[in-house]
Amino acid sequence: MLFYQTVHAINRKDYTHKQLDVWAPAHPNLAVWHASLKANHTLLAIQDGLLIGFGDIEPSGYFNRLFVHHAHQRKGIATALCDRLEPCAQGRRITVHASITAKPFFEHRDYVTLRQQQVARGKTLFINYLMEKRQTPKTRTRL
Repeated sequence: MLFYQTVHAINRKDYTHKQLDVWAPAHPNLAVWHASLKANHTLLAIQDGLLIGFGDIEPSGYFNRLFVHHAHQRKGIATALCDRLEPCAQGRRITVHASITAKPFFEHRDYVTLRQQQVARGKTLFINYLMEKRQTPKTRTRL
């Protein structure tokens, strides 16, 4: 699964093996994933018939997931997904809980850090960042 492979390959420099296993278990609850992705604005990046990235944003403007396969990093895929997903927030404030690894990517996209957080999943603690991007309505140009 792309999510498992990406988290375990890319985020290992910032998180422990135990944290990675809790965050991205080998056998996730696929019914929960399906329901969540179906309820959100979800995009897939597919190349040569293979899934190489995906992202989803909730109607409220919460950027729920953004993952690109570890073999396809730094090719503009995450940027393209964001460019298409952010407008789905329809001018609302967009928030994301960015990992240590993803924080620079979101900063580059003009997200600001509201606070560092320590999040618990069971007995395992994680550091991430609550970040936001305020959207402004497009200015109309008169000819």
